[in-house]
Amino acid sequence: MIAIHVTANSQLLSLFTMSAVLAGTLAMIGVGLWAYRPTRPLPWYLLSASAVLSAAGAALRNTSDDGLHPVDDICTLLAYAAVGLAALIWLRPRQVRSNYDLLLDSGLIGLGALLASWTFLISPILRADGTTMNTVVAASYPVLDALLLTLVAHSMATSTRSESSLRLLHVGLIIVLIGDLGHSLQKAGAVSIGRPMLMAPLLATYTIVGVAALHPTMTGLGTPRRIHPHHSRQRASFIAVVLIVASLVPVVGSSLGTLDRVVVSSLFALLLIGVLVRSERAIVRSSRSERRAQYQADHDMLSGLLNRSALLRTLNLNNERWAERPVCLLFIDLDGFKMVNDSYGHAVGDELIANAASRIRRVVLRDDVVARYGGDEFVVLSPLDRQEAATLAERLLGAFVRPFELSAGEIPITASIGIACGGPRSTESTVYDLIRDADSAMYHAKEYSLGYAFHDDARHAPDSVRHMANDPARHTANESGRRIWRAGTRSTSTAV
Repeated sequence: MIAIHVTANSQLLSLFTMSAVLAGTLAMIGVGLWAYRPTRPLPWYLLSASAVLSAAGAALRNTSDDGLHPVDDICTLLAYAAVGLAALIWLRPRQVRSNYDLLLDSGLIGLGALLASWTFLISPILRADGTTMNTVVAASYPVLDALLLTLVAHSMATSTRSESSLRLLHVGLIIVLIGDLGHSLQKAGAVSIGRPMLMAPLLATYTIVGVAALHPTMTGLGTPRRIHPHHSRQRASFIAVVLIVASLVPVVGSSLGTLDRVVVSSLFALLLIGVLVRSERAIVRSSRSERRAQYQADHDMLSGLLNRSALLRTLNLNNERWAERPVCLLFIDLDGFKMVNDSYGHAVGDELIANAASRIRRVVLRDDVVARYGGDEFVVLSPLDRQEAATLAERLLGAFVRPFELSAGEIPITASIGIACGGPRSTESTVYDLIRDADSAMYHAKEYSLGYAFHDDARHAPDSVRHMANDPARHTANESGRRIWRAGTRSTSTAV
């Protein structure tokens, strides 16, 4: 039918083919509404009304070449309004909270189209001969096309590959915009195109809208949907094209009048402001993403503490803080964690790790470095002397006196701490040395139930501790002393 309409020389035959295509479109929309029963059919009713109104306006416009036809313009403008309202209905549930980049990009694309339209279409139309009403109405169509292009760009950015019906509508609307461009160029006197050829894009759009109504995804038009904006690079490419076109305006617009220059300058200024705002938001978003990535690279996601790699870089990153000051590293290991993990599952084990990290964080100073070294092992790195490190170790042990309240119930967990101290160091191997020595002291404290132990003491006095462990009387005294120490720590610890 479209081919017949383009090639026919008879006005009556053209009117018949246009009516046939329109009837087929309305029939396909009706079949789609009856077959799929969409919960929100209003957009499809509006698209049907738009097709009827635009066809009526085209038919009235083609009946005569002379005189003013306000009715055809009214029908065409109402068709625009129906399409715009339908687009707003299906776009409203797709709004993205706190994300204005998509709206800004769509607005920039529409603003660029309006700038080009004013330079190449609207201004020539306004200068053309004709009645005032005809000129104003003809000049309004490029403005409406720019607004429609904004809606289409926004809808395309929020659509998914599974929404075939919506993608078909995008194709149809783009074809309409191409046809309107031909009409505007003819009005401006730039080209001469026959009316049947100018009607072909509109008839193709009718057909595409009907096919879109026959697809099962037509039920999603206008329904709320969780969306994820995409195609940011593609939108940026469109904006780059807009800027290139805008840069040609001063060259092409050398013959523009005063009003034209004011309008073009205003639109160009708005476009540049929008691009600057978009660039600033892109920089802020990139910086935020970089900080988030850096945080995830340096922190353990379960406990929120530094991870092993960040710990090993600590002394080099804050060299001025650790220079000329003693350094103590406390290596903390949870006693019986494997039994908790095996008995209650990994989820409860993760809870225990997170709660233990929180208790450790509350005991140490704000500037102390706290890291999860791996599994149930934690490290505290602080500029302390030996006595201050012993005090901190007692406070940390006191933080584990109270049982942990987890989802599986109250679970008592103690800790063993190994301490390694040294003077100011300047090489990265310092951290490795302190970790190795503190880890060795921790195993010594765990083996002999000492609570905490310094690496120097563990290295110089293993035999006496072993003899104490083999002597039942002294072993009993040691155990009673350990229980008394635990009780004393319970009453003096600030973390309990």
